[in-house]
Amino acid sequence: MGIPILASQRLSQLTGSVLLSVLALGSASPASADTPLVIATASPTGVYHITGRILCRLVQTPCEARPSGGSVDNLRALRADEVPIALAQSDLQYHAVSGTEGFAEAGPDESLRALFSVHSEPFTLVARRDAGIDTLDDLAGHSVNIGNPGSGQRGTMLQLMEAQDWTFSDFAVVNELPADQQSMELCHGNIDAMVYTVGHPDTSIRQAVDLCDAVLVNVEGPAVDALLENAPYYSQATIPAGLYYEDQPEITTFGVRATLLTNESTDPDLVYELVSTLFDNFDRFTTFHPAYSVLTPETMIEDGLSAPLHEGALRYYQEQGWMEDDDAVGENGMGDGVEEETKEEGE
Repeated sequence: MGIPILASQRLSQLTGSVLLSVLALGSASPASADTPLVIATASPTGVYHITGRILCRLVQTPCEARPSGGSVDNLRALRADEVPIALAQSDLQYHAVSGTEGFAEAGPDESLRALFSVHSEPFTLVARRDAGIDTLDDLAGHSVNIGNPGSGQRGTMLQLMEAQDWTFSDFAVVNELPADQQSMELCHGNIDAMVYTVGHPDTSIRQAVDLCDAVLVNVEGPAVDALLENAPYYSQATIPAGLYYEDQPEITTFGVRATLLTNESTDPDLVYELVSTLFDNFDRFTTFHPAYSVLTPETMIEDGLSAPLHEGALRYYQEQGWMEDDDAVGENGMGDGVEEETKEEGE
């Protein structure tokens, strides 16, 4: 079956505009020894890296958006003081704070601090159209890429496997490739399916659709319902119909949020500069990727944040009236100031 041309062209134009927006920013200045602002991202092809590059271009401090193995690696790097700022999925942030799942051996990270959350990241199941994978349950018995060790997609997939009562032996082959390699493995026929926790539209998924006629599959059922009920960091999510190909239906799944994190020892003035620069240029920021278009300050300083707020971020939010002056670090609920401001804007 050929690639649906109109859908492919529409997504090509949309993704192309994203790339042009990022390229228009120029290359971020590398971090210097005097002002070391490094933002650990993830795969160079993913939305995390786009986010890191945009933040680096907005802020005045010399800055580097540094690719990494993903959320788990980033959280470990923060704990070890190897990077000052990093992006991570909200579910893995929760486990790092509480010392559960993959962070049980290390214990709770009491130094982890939050700045804000960014875009929604639906857990996305992509399969070869001829693989016979029409539902989540159909995935058993097939070959699948679950993501490299240290990646967020792998962490989420492992939790889903536990909810489904699956082990590696339930699949024909389990690959552990990073996100920027999995679409070509799908197209070469080495795997039947791949999973990715990512903001949409995504270039890796588009590549799989355009080059080998892949399809998106709903991720739903009793196991997913139980996961949503028991895990406060997950929520239901959808991927709009027609986003990747002409006959693509709306996809029902679950997801997390991308969050920007630091540790307690990071310079409050540096954190304040990063946070204030983003929100002072908020309208500009939301134009750089479709995943940002639905963001609001209200949701960004509340949703998906398990770690306490860093004092530099809290200072800015209090100055804006978004939180009460007597709010303690870590009380990351919205203050009355935001609600009042939103109401006035609505009138």
